[in-house]
Amino acid sequence: MTGLAEALGIEPDRVVAVIEALRARNETVATAESLTGGLVCAVLTGVPGASAVVRGGLVVYASQLKVALAGVNGRALYEHGAVHPLIAEELAAGARDRCQASWGIGLTGVAGPDPQDGVRPGTVHIGVAGPGPVIVDTLLTGGDRHAVRAAAVRRAVELLQAGIDRSPSGR
Repeated sequence: MTGLAEALGIEPDRVVAVIEALRARNETVATAESLTGGLVCAVLTGVPGASAVVRGGLVVYASQLKVALAGVNGRALYEHGAVHPLIAEELAAGARDRCQASWGIGLTGVAGPDPQDGVRPGTVHIGVAGPGPVIVDTLLTGGDRHAVRAAAVRRAVELLQAGIDRSPSGR
């Protein structure tokens, strides 16, 4: 197990449990990450055998790539800005659909130190798209860039686990 999960404050057993649950259900996961720059995918792939369930990850820091790679609606991006719950939802669905996975995780937010488009640092929106309705959560946290990004990754793993636990087995 990688030390990355621990460095981000995530119990390694939680990540292993998520990977094992996906494997047992014959399901897969993909990510579309903005502020976390691929950290969620890196944490998931830190588990031996993760290649059986992790399809891939899109790092879509630039707004144009959110549209081109993750399929985010350009009009929604223009109307709401890059840091919005709807964008997290679309990133999650885009990761799932574009990577042909059972589950998609999408993250967008402001790690700081400065606000972005009027949104304060520490604001994070996370979406998890699976077989049912998309789960979207907003996290308001403090601290430096590392603390914000670590909190976002922790919450993304928690939300994925919650989604898996609530959904019917198999897709």
